[in-house]
Amino acid sequence: MDTGAGDTGARDAELEQLIGGIGPRLRRLRRERGLTLEALAATTGISVSTLSRVESGKRRPTLDLLIPLARAHRVALDQLVAAPASGDPRVHLRPLRKERGSVLVPLTQYPGRVQVFKQVLAPRRPELVTHEGYEWLYVLAGRLRLVLGEKDFTLRPGEVAEFDTTEPHWFGPADTNAVEILHLFGPRGGQAVVRAGPSTTTAPTGSP
Repeated sequence: MDTGAGDTGARDAELEQLIGGIGPRLRRLRRERGLTLEALAATTGISVSTLSRVESGKRRPTLDLLIPLARAHRVALDQLVAAPASGDPRVHLRPLRKERGSVLVPLTQYPGRVQVFKQVLAPRRPELVTHEGYEWLYVLAGRLRLVLGEKDFTLRPGEVAEFDTTEPHWFGPADTNAVEILHLFGPRGGQAVVRAGPSTTTAPTGSP
């Protein structure tokens, strides 16, 4: 009994299913980051029509298209093609969709200790809040607006802010584009302890 043909057919079907999931995944990544097709085209050098056809599944995603897209979305190539699970639960993070198109990805699960999140924040109206705790914000991409009491700051990629959350505060995109940040939140009094640093430190202009 020859099972070779059956095995080949199963592999082909699995491959087509794998490829078929790439377009919707690319569309979701783009929308989570608040990017238009035009903005992504300007970043990658890929035409708007090609990007649209890839996302809709009308064009097969080739490696020369996937590599610049993976770079633009700041994800590993295997995340675009849904590589098989490695077995390490830390590698398979579950993003949580929040209101107004924002996305929250928990990176740690340590009760009572500092929690770490990766966040993509969509444009929203400022609303100052207060609560117990301490926060650190590190900007990965885009521009972050941080309001602390009566002070208003704009942070760019690579810049950091830390503050006591009992002070009225709000943070979100500084313009109409989404902003991507690392967000650390911990109990009051759990501030980071700096053990090493440069011999001279110059605070970035406009940072708290």
